[in-house]
Amino acid sequence: MAQAVKRLFPDVKLGTGPAIERGFYYDFQRKEPFTPDELIKIENEMRNIIKENYRIERIEKNKEEAKEILKYEPFKLEIIDEIEDEMVSFYKQGEFIDLCEGPHLNSTGEVKFFKLLFVSSSYWRGDEKRESMQRIYGISFETKEELENYLKFLEEAKERDHRVLGKKLDLYSIHPEYGPGLIFWHPKGAIVRKIIEDFWKEVHLNNGYELVYTPHIADISLWEKSGHISFYSEYMFPKMEIDQEKAYQLKPMNCPFHIQIYNSKLRSYRDLPIRWAELGTVYRYEKPGVLHGLLRVRGFTQDDAHIFCTPEQIEDEVCKIIDLVYFFLKSFGFNEYKVFLSTRPEKFVGSIENWERATKALQNALNTKNIAYEIDPGEGVFYGPKIDIKIKDCLGREWQCSTIQVDFNIPEKFDLKYIGSDGSFKVPILIHRAILGSLERFFGILIEHYKGNFPLWLAPEQIRILPIAERHNEYCINLKNRFEKEFRIGIDLRNEKINKKIKEAEDEKVPYMIIIGDKEIKEGKLSLRKHGKGMIGILNFEEIENILKEEVKNRK
Repeated sequence: MAQAVKRLFPDVKLGTGPAIERGFYYDFQRKEPFTPDELIKIENEMRNIIKENYRIERIEKNKEEAKEILKYEPFKLEIIDEIEDEMVSFYKQGEFIDLCEGPHLNSTGEVKFFKLLFVSSSYWRGDEKRESMQRIYGISFETKEELENYLKFLEEAKERDHRVLGKKLDLYSIHPEYGPGLIFWHPKGAIVRKIIEDFWKEVHLNNGYELVYTPHIADISLWEKSGHISFYSEYMFPKMEIDQEKAYQLKPMNCPFHIQIYNSKLRSYRDLPIRWAELGTVYRYEKPGVLHGLLRVRGFTQDDAHIFCTPEQIEDEVCKIIDLVYFFLKSFGFNEYKVFLSTRPEKFVGSIENWERATKALQNALNTKNIAYEIDPGEGVFYGPKIDIKIKDCLGREWQCSTIQVDFNIPEKFDLKYIGSDGSFKVPILIHRAILGSLERFFGILIEHYKGNFPLWLAPEQIRILPIAERHNEYCINLKNRFEKEFRIGIDLRNEKINKKIKEAEDEKVPYMIIIGDKEIKEGKLSLRKHGKGMIGILNFEEIENILKEEVKNRK
């Protein structure tokens, strides 16, 4: 791709071009944006290069020779200066040579089926203060069938895009002029959120948790003590000067607040484990280039909880959390998972001995539950190792949601204590955990997973009553009054044709429609229609009520 771009646009400057999980990309610096027509030209030139079947050669040069080869490529020169080895590797194909570690195919003719997907803007080295680049994304496969299947997958993913459906279904909005990455929940989205929150609270209260609420800001000294200023400051909003003497910080996490509640009185080993849960809104300064609908935001509500326990209770508590995680995810329709155990990162607090103890406790819990997992080296948070659980949606895409973190370090930092059975003071263990991750991101995942067709228990409007003519309106209003004791119900009293009313209810993905005309009123029956399925049958009120109640109860 880079060779084709250079042939067609010689003045373009080359950035870097790695393989990624789904395909590849290359960053280029060019004044004019690449157009869709130009992408087609690049694709055609790539096909020419494949036909020309150049042998791909590995070449090694010393740094001075390397700089001479790339003297007109400033971004490559910057990379060369950062390479510690004296010798630098290149790969050459035809007239094109590029700085690269490799390896590569033997020749350009070995490339089979590919497609350039789209162009996005980026910054050199991901730094918004550096040069602006254009990133061309592509995908390649060994067979035409694989490529066609992937392009169909992309089309389906495009139709499920939560940013498009969120607007179409009137669920939420974002207003960048007043706050990029901040979510405005509309009534329909808000009712789904309420249902999720109510379910979340009920399940937690039934599983030994207590609810807490904490502030949105705190004196900056709290974040200095917790280690966030040292290890997490790039993701925190700037401090706020208040009362000319105090500096406050928007909270990026809830844990330091829960710790203050723990420290509000002396605890005994008989009190442990203490399980506190909070739907706590936090704020993180994500860079503008990575903000993405509901999936990457700056203000979000974590379904957070913290467990204070003794060392002997860790494994049992982690096992209980895993059970709770699986219950929640299955309730929302997710049944496939990938589990990762993330170990100590380069920057961390606490002793290596504590890290090893915490990692071992997580491993033991996973083994006890017979859960297969992969090690994700160096991806733990700065204060402890963690278990990450990724869910698979209906398209097979993986989403990071649940996390369980064992923390030996912050309790020591905040001097947490409990009186042990021997009467001496001991330090509790802190387990951080979130199940859905955040309400905003999880809502975005749900929209895409269900394509906006929420299951009945989650649907903002569960039933819509559609009178065929104005003379049926009064009957429909009385019917609505009966149904709304149990269900979220709407009614369309407009003087429009019934086919238009049905189409709009289908477009708005209302799960059930009840159609009322002369026949239904005369027989005392209701015509029931299901979204995407058409007419189910003519039933009486009690039959429909029982069908829908059962569906809601079982969260089908």
